[in-house]
Amino acid sequence: MDPVVIPILVAAIVVIFLVAATVRIVPQARRYNIERFGRYRRTLQPGLNLVLPVADRVNSKLDVREQVYSSEPKPVITEDNLVVNIDTVLYYQITDPRSAAYEVADYLHAIDQLTVTTLRNVIGSMDLEGTLTSREEINARLRAVLDDATGKWGIRVNRVEIKAIDPPNTIKEAMEKQMRAERDKRAAILHAEGERQAKILTAEGTKQKDILEAQGTQQAMILRADGEAKAVEHVFQAVHRNNADPKVLAYKYLETLPHLASSDNNTFWVIPGELTEAVRTVTRAFGDEPPAGAPASVRPEEGAVTDSDGAADGDGMPELDAGSAFPLDAARATDEAEKQAAAAVSDAKAEAEAAQSPQVPHRGQASDD
Repeated sequence: MDPVVIPILVAAIVVIFLVAATVRIVPQARRYNIERFGRYRRTLQPGLNLVLPVADRVNSKLDVREQVYSSEPKPVITEDNLVVNIDTVLYYQITDPRSAAYEVADYLHAIDQLTVTTLRNVIGSMDLEGTLTSREEINARLRAVLDDATGKWGIRVNRVEIKAIDPPNTIKEAMEKQMRAERDKRAAILHAEGERQAKILTAEGTKQKDILEAQGTQQAMILRADGEAKAVEHVFQAVHRNNADPKVLAYKYLETLPHLASSDNNTFWVIPGELTEAVRTVTRAFGDEPPAGAPASVRPEEGAVTDSDGAADGDGMPELDAGSAFPLDAARATDEAEKQAAAAVSDAKAEAEAAQSPQVPHRGQASDD
């Protein structure tokens, strides 16, 4: 080999080595700490950087992106002396690569221990119930303490979250029983409230129904009473306009008697004392008035045979006196009243005809011819 070529090759290799040792390419979101003869010199930014060969070297390569660190569960004692295991999730970011590399030996271990001690201080002032229900408060207090402590390390704690709180198994069982009891209580209360509302609505509906029915009945009775009053008034005015005499009124009175016992609730019927007066009025209308003081009697029809006591046989009618009452039932009283009224009217008509025709002998008298 040519002796000139060897020095050239050696010089080329040295140049390549020097160039490679001088040029440093830093990726995005990375930071390189450069030391010159063991002392911090500067921090390389992303891109192409030149360093002094042999004198400068890279001490640490740091990632300045936001990092996530999940710690292992740590035992913590609450204020009511219960041991719970709590594990946290930490979100942090390196803001000063020099401080992160030279102010603390292992920033992750330092953050983990600081988180544990802060948790014990915070949760030690709370009971189990407060620990389980105050996660936001615990997170805020942890973040404030960690952010203040890690600021000098060149690290910013963006967020701290409690991932899990694990109480002892006995406490879990007690909590489950309590939760079940609370849910049963709420279910019973809701059921009772539902029944109460249903009863209230039913009572209000019944009340409204009774009120409406009562109002309807009241209106119907008022309208019925108004109608009856107007009917009686019209009848009264018609009677007065036609100047009806007592004879017609007495005859209508006799026609009304059978309707007195038309109700199903009547068990006996009393013949009023005005019956004989009505019969007497009808008799006077068609014939002679009976002697004063003598009770008006109804003569038997023709062909009726009387016994020795003067009582009529099966077809005759008993004598009616003023104020007499028959303890008969409703149907029998109605029949008796109809028969008596019919007999009285028939007898009165016969006497009137006999009085107008002298040639015809009166009913009930024996003929001499």
